[in-house]
Amino acid sequence: MKQKFLLALIAAIFFTMLSAGLSLKYLSSPLALASEQQVEVLYGDTVYKVAGKLQQQGVLEYPTLWIWYARLFDMGRQLKAGEYRIRPGMSPLELLDDIVNARVIDYPVTLIEGWTTADAIRALHSAHGIVATLAPDDHAAILRAVNADPSYRHSEGLFFPSTYRYIKGTRDRDILERAYQRQQQELAAAWQQAQGKSLPYKTPYDLLIMASIIEKETAVDEEREQIAGVFVQRLNRGMRLQTDPTVIYGMGERYQGRIGRADLLRPTPYNTYTRHGMPPTPIALPGQASLQAAANPLLNDKLYFVGKGDGYHHFSATLPEHNEAVRRYQLSRPGDYRSTPAP
Repeated sequence: MKQKFLLALIAAIFFTMLSAGLSLKYLSSPLALASEQQVEVLYGDTVYKVAGKLQQQGVLEYPTLWIWYARLFDMGRQLKAGEYRIRPGMSPLELLDDIVNARVIDYPVTLIEGWTTADAIRALHSAHGIVATLAPDDHAAILRAVNADPSYRHSEGLFFPSTYRYIKGTRDRDILERAYQRQQQELAAAWQQAQGKSLPYKTPYDLLIMASIIEKETAVDEEREQIAGVFVQRLNRGMRLQTDPTVIYGMGERYQGRIGRADLLRPTPYNTYTRHGMPPTPIALPGQASLQAAANPLLNDKLYFVGKGDGYHHFSATLPEHNEAVRRYQLSRPGDYRSTPAP
């Protein structure tokens, strides 16, 4: 009897080890996937629930083995919510490790230089997986959401244009807060560079306003400092800025692609043809190049500029020279006239 019992015990141990070895071999082997898949783990999902999803998707052939392994090593209660990428060639254990360690899929969303705050929020709302909590034009709510400095009364221009990565379920305000903090850093650096120069800025916010105008006036990096120089010199001489982008911003939805004489004469707070000084707020999201240009303008007596039709500008020191450039480049525009350089 003892001999039979010993043989049975040895056989049981053998088959247990064999089963464990085969199970571990399966769990360590590449998944039979023809293409990449995704699985979403929701808050509160158990290891049984996740294994069921993976079986339904044809990812796990033996979900029970995956569950037993997770429970044996106390990983079943460590699953993290999120979207996960299931790549051909990865093993069930590698997938489990990703879910336990929250290696979730992240996505890019880009805020573009020259956009308004409303443009940025609409882009966030159209991006995959971002939760909308803010109205594009509710500046007070936007400022509260990003914990902005209490001195700000308007959200325009406060967000740094760049690409931000996020995971599904991220709120629009979370990305905007990151963009706000980045813009504050960039603005502080530009303001430091502006110190000690004869610039018409009383506060960093003034520099931010100027940078936003530069952003809307040119897409050519090598022109930004000269554009800044024109505006700085005009302000220092008591001249009006007379820049179309501010007029367009003040028109709001009335702008349909063209500015008429009546628009240039209509006295909005942003009409720099009728008002001296800068507009009350930025008019767009300025990038780093425009912030740097506002802090380092090229001061060479150029007071005027006009688009040449190829995305670049002609700069003039006198009004007669400027008027001649207008006749040359604007009054007889060719059919291929461009406001930005060709790609």
